[in-house]
Amino acid sequence: MTKISSLCVYCGSRMPTDPSHIDASKSLGQALAENGIRLVYGGGHVGLMGVIADATLAANGQVIGIIPRHLHDIEVGHEKLTELHVVDSMHARKEMMFQMSDAFAVLPGGLGTLDETFEMITWRQLRLHDKPILLVNHKKYWQPLLDLMDHMIDAGFVEAEAREFFTVVERLEEIIPTLMNEPEAEFRADISKF
Repeated sequence: MTKISSLCVYCGSRMPTDPSHIDASKSLGQALAENGIRLVYGGGHVGLMGVIADATLAANGQVIGIIPRHLHDIEVGHEKLTELHVVDSMHARKEMMFQMSDAFAVLPGGLGTLDETFEMITWRQLRLHDKPILLVNHKKYWQPLLDLMDHMIDAGFVEAEAREFFTVVERLEEIIPTLMNEPEAEFRADISKF
């Protein structure tokens, strides 16, 4: 079993039209705090990002935000976090989020969420890391993405083992139990390859 002390959550910087995504994010923030798992996220105070950060803080949890300088004002950097790191670039943000996290959970989001998610999946494919990645298919939000991956596998552009680089959970309540049952990492990241 894996000991998870910090979870990187990728999610939208906008509010969803379906309020159930907001409720689920609040529940996850509270669960992280109750289980002593530090939240690492994109540092914004808006959208689902702000919801999960506020919920974690309200339950006396620790929250580490990492935001590029050029987005600090646009995404309204959250100034009440345990730590807020303002970095020089998107790449620096993603690398620091990776370094500070034991695992990743992907909640509903937009293009930025997809960018972050695919980078972590690609790094895992390249054996740059073996950290757990959970795709949270709340209300089937990510089903079109899963269908696309199956299409790419069927077309021969992606190996079938790519579906093993991440785990799909249907409900946010499954995140923590699933992470706790992940096997120990087979190897440590060689940061010099990044």
